[in-house]
Parts: sequence; C-alpha cells; structure tokens
Amino acid sequence: MKKTLVILALTIFSFANAQKGTYLVLGSVGFYSQKVNSSGNHATQHNFVIAPKIGYQFAENWTVGVQTSASFTKNETDSGNGKSDYYGIGAFVRYSKPLSEIFEVYADLGSGYNFGSGSYTNNNNNTTVNTNDSNGFGVSITPALLIKIKNGFGLNFGFGGLGYYSNKSTYQDNPNASQKTKNFEFNFGQTFTAGISKNF
Repeated sequence: MKKTLVILALTIFSFANAQKGTYLVLGSVGFYSQKVNSSGNHATQHNFVIAPKIGYQFAENWTVGVQTSASFTKNETDSGNGKSDYYGIGAFVRYSKPLSEIFEVYADLGSGYNFGSGSYTNNNNNTTVNTNDSNGFGVSITPALLIKIKNGFGLNFGFGGLGYYSNKSTYQDNPNASQKTKNFEFNFGQTFTAGISKNF
C-alpha cells in the first residue's frame, strides 16, 4: 500500500491591539491532500478551509468575538467522485497571558453551528446518489504561542487542541434515513499552524 499525505496550515493574518477597548481581526487558511493506492485502487482527497475571526478586547487579557469558517472537500476514487461544502458560524473567547517581553501564550474557547451538503457521483453511469444535508454543533479549545519580534510584529504558533463535535445528516433520496455522529478530538501536538501578527 502506498500512501501519500500532505498537510499545510497557515495563519494568513492576525492584527490585534494588546490594550483594553481595541479590536482583533485574524484568520487562518488550511489545505489538506491525501492519496492512497491499495491493491490497484486509487483514492484522492483534497480539503481547503478558511476561517476568519473578529473580536473585541474588553479587558487586559480577555477578548470576545465572532468566528466563521468555510470548508470544501473533494474525494476522487475509481468508482466515483464525491464533494462537500460546509460552513460554520459561532463565537469565541480568548484569554492571553504575557510570559515576558517576548513570549505570550493564549487560548481560544470557541463554539458554533455548522451546516452544509455533500453528494456522490457514480462513474459507471454518471448518476448522482447519496446527496445529503447536514448540520451540527461543536466546541473546542485551542492554545497557541505568540513570539513578539519588533515594532508590534509577532509570530503565532498553534499545536492543535481539544474539541467535541456533534452532527446529523439527512439524505434527499430517503428523508427518513438519517445519520448522527459525535466526535471527541484531542490533537494537541499532532497538528501545527504558523502565522504572523501585528499589534497596533
């Protein structure tokens, strides 16, 4: 079995003021690609995610705000192709703690509602089957480290986190059939994000 895995996650922008009464604007973008070749069968998965946030720093170490996300996934196999689009909106609370003039740690507690749809197309007869709609709820904690550089610029590093997600899917060709999933994820130290920030 040959398996190739490529993961890229990059925080694209993060502008914040470290003082009370200011605003925080940040976001992340990620790309995931996987190819699996097993016993002559081929499968490829691509996933693209973008997740912007905006918040208000109401206290010296506390920020509250709104977070959104959009995820687009495409699966390709020898027998058929599938795709899904998911969107999310919710809120987050951030607590930050300076360790020194250079280092600062923070953690985001976020929760939100997600919704989307997916479909699968059979390559043999080019028909679309298993079209589904889904919605759910999730909550997560994501810690990170900020390294201050110069003139308000800093580097942000995330190392995964902790999350719980509940989702329900219904199928358009069979409205009476539904699928419920509940996932508990602990990926601290297993994923990595990096980015740049600017304090005004």
